[in-house]
Amino acid sequence: MLLHRALCRSWTRQIAEPLLPSYSNKLLRPHTIILRSMRSSPRHQRPPRSGSLQTSPPFENYTLGGAVPPSNVVKALVFTGAFSVGCFMSVTILEYENTRNMMIEKARQSKFPWLRRQNVNQERNVWQELKQEVKQHWDKLTPGERVFVPLCALNVIVFGLWRVPSLRNTMMTYFCSNPAGRAVCWPMFLSTFSHYSMFHLFANMYVLHSFSNAGVLSLGKEQFLGVYLSAGVIASLSSIIYKTVTSKPGLSIGASGAIMAILAYVCAKYPDTQLSILFLPMLNFSAERPLKL
Repeated sequence: MLLHRALCRSWTRQIAEPLLPSYSNKLLRPHTIILRSMRSSPRHQRPPRSGSLQTSPPFENYTLGGAVPPSNVVKALVFTGAFSVGCFMSVTILEYENTRNMMIEKARQSKFPWLRRQNVNQERNVWQELKQEVKQHWDKLTPGERVFVPLCALNVIVFGLWRVPSLRNTMMTYFCSNPAGRAVCWPMFLSTFSHYSMFHLFANMYVLHSFSNAGVLSLGKEQFLGVYLSAGVIASLSSIIYKTVTSKPGLSIGASGAIMAILAYVCAKYPDTQLSILFLPMLNFSAERPLKL
């Protein structure tokens, strides 16, 4: 038996190697067998569905580096100025049109009361009870809640769109403020409607709801909206400038900048307002105390 093995090895070295070098290399090359678990092998893993929703935060595995182009900072500055001016011009025109329409409607109703009764009868025939019920619920809301509800709805819709994997690239491009990205301007505005998690969304909407009524009663719903939107863009500009100076580009999302502007205005306008910390309602303090520090 030992002689047979020795002859086989000798034949392999003397005859098989010159004639079949590639085959002999395979015979003499040591092999290593790697055993993979059935669950850990990517061949046996079930691919995720393209249209399924994702509950985990979409930013946890996203990293970004690189220098910020100077042209992006210039674009951000120009966009912030143009957006803020255009925003306040738009809300001023909107405020004028709303006031004008309200005065015309009141004058028409006082001069032609029969026209109001005719319109009511037509509405009952067309919309029936649905429109009247929605209108009754809407009329019960405070002026601040009438502004808060659409803003909150937009934030919730954007939060849901973040959980759709097929929209991930679009949301990452246009709904995140990134100073090193190819799209700089509109993400500064759209990123104010994005939130990292459910708690992030809840905390921001809770604070906005707490100060929306006082802000709307003082500014009016149109000017309140102008302050909110322009403050969000200015906060995005501040983030871009900071990340450019510190050479730390990255993503910025959230409505915290816009909400902090509303909070600061209400505290400065009404310094006697009592404030409390979230989840700690027993700790109360006046708005003027933080301003004096």
